[in-house]
Amino acid sequence: TKMSKFFKSKKIMWIISIIPLILTGIAIQFMPDSVPMHYDMSGKIDRWGSKYENIIFPIFILLITLFWQIFILYYEKKALTASTDKERHGAASNAKCLIIVSISTSIVFGIMQCFILFGSYFEATKNSTHASIDIAKVSCILLGVLYIILGNYMPKTKKNGTIGVRISWSMYNDVTWAKSNYFGAIALIITGLLTIITSIFVSGNLSTILMLIYLAIAVVAILIYSYDIYRDECKSRH
Repeated sequence: TKMSKFFKSKKIMWIISIIPLILTGIAIQFMPDSVPMHYDMSGKIDRWGSKYENIIFPIFILLITLFWQIFILYYEKKALTASTDKERHGAASNAKCLIIVSISTSIVFGIMQCFILFGSYFEATKNSTHASIDIAKVSCILLGVLYIILGNYMPKTKKNGTIGVRISWSMYNDVTWAKSNYFGAIALIITGLLTIITSIFVSGNLSTILMLIYLAIAVVAILIYSYDIYRDECKSRH
């Protein structure tokens, strides 16, 4: 499909990852020299800093993209040098999934940066003492969306040491990998949905705590399920 071809493009991946830096470079031209840089738990501004500090997060986004690019190149090379069709297909599939992970992360973080810039500009020009936007709430909602996107692609990964449920039990064989990642995908999607729903109705601080609780429960559930699958596989082979 056209959408799948879009996500497979590394060129698109880099374009999307650099957009936050370009937007930030434009936005800071209209900002006062000093803008809010940190808030306390109640949302009160407790540190002001240079408007150029806003460039740090977009650079971080580019570094994350570079990180994924290294692994993408690794799997693309592995696909070219693979000795079997199974290895070739698996490496190519993992490379495509990593491109999707990178694009999704850049989009979510880019939107997050837009909210940060808007809040900084509004608060600086109005001489505000409190945050105009609950960035923690917005971040949790966006991360919830990211969890859902990543969860949808987890079952498409092949056994590897980079993405997916990568523990000794899940990597025992192809069956434990497939079942563990399918369950992990469901757990991650549920975590994302719960994070979005609760974040809409509660404060950013509470949203963050709840999100971490959901993630912790998901991780424990995945570990238990993966171990059960591993144990069943071991029994079937003896």
